[in-house]
Amino acid sequence: MNYWLVKQEPEKYAWTDLVRDKTTIWDGVRNYQARNNLKAMQKGDLVCFYHSVSDKQIMGIAKVSKTAWPDPSTEDDRWVVVELSAHLTLKKPVSLEQIKQTPALSQIALIRQSRLSVMPLDPLEYSIILQMAGHRG
Repeated sequence: MNYWLVKQEPEKYAWTDLVRDKTTIWDGVRNYQARNNLKAMQKGDLVCFYHSVSDKQIMGIAKVSKTAWPDPSTEDDRWVVVELSAHLTLKKPVSLEQIKQTPALSQIALIRQSRLSVMPLDPLEYSIILQMAGHRG
């Protein structure tokens, strides 16, 4: 199993929207590195859902429910989407500030590549985030 983090402005599509909808297509990604990360996602992988810009915190955990296929929002076949399903609402959201203050997360892509919208997490990073949110890692 792999672990990921996706970023979204809550004003455009919030964690509560995914919980309400149960599943969503993760589309509109137009960065090659983020696209490659979408292509690497496997069914069952777990994904931290991060509210960017205003909230700056991880709100929940989604699960990859369908792997990459061509993005229907464009005719350009270089871009792909995945389907995400709501999996777990965090007991306590994990803020960017908390992440920055945690030495074991100092190399997380959220800090090192702050503009990247889809990024991998290693198992330890994922486990630490879950523990910070009040769940078993």
